Amino acid sequence: MSDQTVYKKGVVKTLKGLVIKVQFDDDMPDLNEMIYVDNDKKSPLLVSSLSGGDMAVCLNIGGDYSIQKGEQVSRSGHSLEIPVGEEMIGRVWDAMARPIDGKPQLDDATLDKMVKRPIFSPAFQETSLVNTQDDVLETGLKVLDFFTPFVKGRKIGIVGGAGVGKTVLTMEIINNVAVGSGAISMFAGIGERIREGHELYKTLEDNDLLKTTAMFFGQMNENPVQRSLIGLAAITLAEYFRDDLKRDVLLFADNMYRYIQARNEVSTIIDQTPAEGGYQPTVFSDVKTFQDRLASNNNGSITALQTIYVPADDLSDPAVQMIQHELDSTIVLSRAVAAQGIRPAVDILASKSSLLTPEVVGERHYDLATRATSILQKYESLKGIIAIIGESELSSEDRDDYTKAKSLIEFFKQRFNVMEKVTGVPGEHMTREKTLDGVEEIIGAAQTADETVEQPAEEKPVESTEDEQPASGAQPEDK
Repeated sequence: MSDQTVYKKGVVKTLKGLVIKVQFDDDMPDLNEMIYVDNDKKSPLLVSSLSGGDMAVCLNIGGDYSIQKGEQVSRSGHSLEIPVGEEMIGRVWDAMARPIDGKPQLDDATLDKMVKRPIFSPAFQETSLVNTQDDVLETGLKVLDFFTPFVKGRKIGIVGGAGVGKTVLTMEIINNVAVGSGAISMFAGIGERIREGHELYKTLEDNDLLKTTAMFFGQMNENPVQRSLIGLAAITLAEYFRDDLKRDVLLFADNMYRYIQARNEVSTIIDQTPAEGGYQPTVFSDVKTFQDRLASNNNGSITALQTIYVPADDLSDPAVQMIQHELDSTIVLSRAVAAQGIRPAVDILASKSSLLTPEVVGERHYDLATRATSILQKYESLKGIIAIIGESELSSEDRDDYTKAKSLIEFFKQRFNVMEKVTGVPGEHMTREKTLDGVEEIIGAAQTADETVEQPAEEKPVESTEDEQPASGAQPEDK
């Protein structure tokens, strides 16, 4: 901090909403450097860009509208840094690591012992050194463990429109996975409702999971600058646990589309020309900057589960497509499935996973998943025919597959543990092995029954052929 004394002061020249332009005669600040207004609040500003050779375009992170033209500004000499350490666990923080859970700030002695890390950091470069062994994590949810398996160190996305159950499904996965994995959990609430954040906090508290979870919230009541930074703050703490403490980390981000929206709002207020589709021109680099840091190395792993809101249920939205390309597994939640009362409302045929391979999940699981998917695809094609001619007009084979598909759909319904206090109905937890047994019973039992029915049909003509009777009766004549 002693080198700050050599920096010359800047002066606030213009104020326009969250954008503040500061003039420096020399000693221009760096991009993403923190500078502070010399007022009672020490209002923090983040340098967004430089223009005109002497002007720094800054973002008012704290949303302090008491800043006035002519006030002096001091450089910090560093980017936005947050303290990282085990002391962050069990608490709720904002983008600048200030507590927002009603509990006191960490004392100076504790903060002095903690490490400070910039939230704008490049991705760890030695990802090629990571152990390639794939460890499958069980979520306890049949449809996810079967069709979109979770693997340690990979990225999974839950995609869906408003009100189809993304946040509740995330809460259930946090509850189920965090208990059994022994990993540290980070949660980044990006632009979501305050009510949802409160419900998640209470759920974790009730299930005694706060002791292994750190939460970062930049909810929809916050300004877009904070909402755009909250995910990076959570990743910074996750990287500390991965690299310094060599721990496995589960990172939950709700919602990645809100991150894109926040970055778009920031782009608008600093007068950037939007790209095609109405998004910011930096949308690709914004997504890559975030996603590339969710990586594993020889120190530990970061397993990321991200929800992605789909505007107007349009899966072809360019931002949604861009995020999906970064994921290993995509779980699509459908409004049509939810309308049928199916929970979780997973559209099985639209969901996909590059992790569903024999090398990752084993031959048995892969074979069953392939067969189940084929039956469900046939079910979708038969629904239109049945609507016209009725199920009774189908061939016996088609009718059998249609029945199997309905049994599979019913099998994959599941009650959530985190909703037990709301509904009064106990939740379910199913191991992957039991899920495989259940699917095998539905698919295999019908096949076994078919085989036993077919065998007598093949043997009957042999036993009752008329040719054998004359042959046996012809023996006396030959004699």
